[in-house]
Amino acid sequence: MNIILFGPPGAGKGTQSKYLVDKLNNFQVSTGDILREEIKKNSDIGQQIRTNMNEGKFVSDEIVNALIKKLIDDPLKKNKLIFDGYPRSLSQAQYLDLLLDKSNQKVDHIFFLNVNKDIIIERIEKRKIIENRSDDNTDTILKRYDTYMETTRPVLDYYSKNPNFQEINGTQEIDQITKEIDAFINV
Repeated sequence: MNIILFGPPGAGKGTQSKYLVDKLNNFQVSTGDILREEIKKNSDIGQQIRTNMNEGKFVSDEIVNALIKKLIDDPLKKNKLIFDGYPRSLSQAQYLDLLLDKSNQKVDHIFFLNVNKDIIIERIEKRKIIENRSDDNTDTILKRYDTYMETTRPVLDYYSKNPNFQEINGTQEIDQITKEIDAFINV
């Protein structure tokens, strides 16, 4: 089963995807984690990613898509992917559909965790303390949120027409969000 979780930074995608990975024995595809791993390698791509993230910008589709393709092409992960934070643009969504189609896979469920800006700021301020992430400061949070909402609106429109799309109130308690997701995946 392949699942997409999307929503603004701090919406709870990581929390829910980790739960689904454990429950379904799937693999988390967190673009944030993948990008942070590239930064740790301090490669040319990693340095470019760091600059973009620190400025509150998204990393180019070209870089993200190349990293995602490697995961989709892995036969051990076929139909066992939880996409956390990908796709973030219409071109990424279309590219994902193309990659999955080429590998005889599909997206079984799409969950949009809808959370307003004030809640996001509150959550990320807490996460900054707990996880000590360099990309979690208020200015960056606001830029990332605004960029996310602007860039992702077409993705929301694209997926909302899909019969396996569900919008979930992401301001609820974690357990309530998990129960709603469980009800849709029926596992």
